[in-house]
Amino acid sequence: MLYSSRAHSGPAASTFARLLLHDPSADVAPEICEGLSLLQHRGQDACGVVTCGPKGRFYQCKANGMVRDIFDANSISRLIGGMGVGHVRYPTAGSFNNAEAQPFYVNSPYGIVFAHVRYLSARATTCFLTIDLQNGNLINTEELMTYMDATAHRHINTASDSELLLNIFANNLQQTGKFRINEDDIFTAIGGMMQQCKGAYACVAMLAGFGIIAFRDPNGIRPLGMASRKNGTGNDYLFASESVVADASGFSEWEDVKPGEAIIITRSSVSRRQVAKEAPFAPDIFEYVYFARPDSVLDGISVYRSRMAMGDALAEKVRTVLKENNIEVDVVIPVPDTSRVAALNLAQKLELPYREGFIKNRYVGRTFIMPGQQMRKKNVRRKLNAMALEFLDKVVLLVDDSIVRGTTSKEIVQMAKDVGAKKVIVASCAPPIRYPNVYGIDMPSRSELVAHGRSDDEIATAIGADLVIFQSLTDLEESVRHLNPSITRFDCSVFTGEYVTGGVSEEYLLHLEGLRADNMRTKATLKGAVGALDAASSEEKEKPVVPSGNPINGSDDTVGLHNTWKAIH
Repeated sequence: MLYSSRAHSGPAASTFARLLLHDPSADVAPEICEGLSLLQHRGQDACGVVTCGPKGRFYQCKANGMVRDIFDANSISRLIGGMGVGHVRYPTAGSFNNAEAQPFYVNSPYGIVFAHVRYLSARATTCFLTIDLQNGNLINTEELMTYMDATAHRHINTASDSELLLNIFANNLQQTGKFRINEDDIFTAIGGMMQQCKGAYACVAMLAGFGIIAFRDPNGIRPLGMASRKNGTGNDYLFASESVVADASGFSEWEDVKPGEAIIITRSSVSRRQVAKEAPFAPDIFEYVYFARPDSVLDGISVYRSRMAMGDALAEKVRTVLKENNIEVDVVIPVPDTSRVAALNLAQKLELPYREGFIKNRYVGRTFIMPGQQMRKKNVRRKLNAMALEFLDKVVLLVDDSIVRGTTSKEIVQMAKDVGAKKVIVASCAPPIRYPNVYGIDMPSRSELVAHGRSDDEIATAIGADLVIFQSLTDLEESVRHLNPSITRFDCSVFTGEYVTGGVSEEYLLHLEGLRADNMRTKATLKGAVGALDAASSEEKEKPVVPSGNPINGSDDTVGLHNTWKAIH
């Protein structure tokens, strides 16, 4: 999120109005899209941007697809104004249609745009820009939905937790009954929301005529940080889930948002407050294993350095296991891209040759976050090519960051054997993943996890490897913790089945798995209807286009906010 406003000596009320005035020289949409492209690795299913122009009018463009495909020059030119919100998404809860793309919007009270955060920033001289991305999952959704229906009387239009969070927040604000709210009202509303909502989230909201609001869940499971930069007579402020966005955009003084903390940025001030009761600080360790970029710093921990340490620790485990099995390895080869750092350190410590045996086609997306198991399978060989010279007649040690579903690992092991490897040993920088992640990473079904209910030898058989070696949980935690000893606990629920928020019962896990199965069936049904939709598309093109910003309702749009993607395409 980026916020920028011009210095002004008038009264507070006019300050907020001028904060939202459109400055043609400072539209923020291009910078939002640049920020989203830096975070594309966190989601490739959908993306969206909402900006705020003159008189507080919102402009929206969102659709299924990647940033480079959705936001061309034409799309960006229609996103008017100096305040905005952007989002990239892959489906962890909810379904797969355009209506699930974020940001979300409600017009009451006051006009709010909302999403879990990847990137946002704010400028104090020219305009107001926010990148606001939903990052996480709620675990008491059913209870909250009942409350929204029976008590708050608010309609939730999608199955997304983000829209639910938005409406909880909006309802809390509406209970003030005020014509104009102040910062105390907002902090109180967020604090109430944190008491109501259980789960993991890092969020940003854009409040028309007021400013930008950012907050993080009480356990700090999902990452969120803040940075600033000088810009003429004022400062720019940025929020992001990863520090790489701040680095690339020229921001400095990166600081992590504390668990349970809320921050409000207006044209004239930055206010911070702890709004949740103290809870165990437990950032998700899987961010360091796989999810985050290596050039990011999360909660004071360099992702790159943590992966180096993972490689060093894994080397000792590999040395011991290879000796026990009387195996000599000829070469260490990483599975691109995340495991490269760890693999290089492991090879150096074991004094083994390190080679790049797989060449990656960079125009095929990451299979782990691709929706659909069959799509992941088909894309593995399109994504990687094994170089026979590095495998032929060798005992190969493949190093991977983790083994989740096993689909990719099985294909990669077979590729190595197809080009002549004598033996293939797989070493994982993470312990076996035997439990679902309920906090925003797409692996909720236990039946999809290759390690669930299996021993190490059974896992090796399942993926076709001669041997599998896993990092111990103690070594993994220490690899990350030694870079910030103040963090005494991590969320390691995917390895242990212990969920830091509590409230994750067997009944809940079964419900989540059923929801996922239902969504898969729904998606298959929707695909079957594509032909009929395409046939009708030519007729649809003849209808008059509604100008950007005019309120309409549609099944694929945020209620009450026109989607310019429809107008353009």
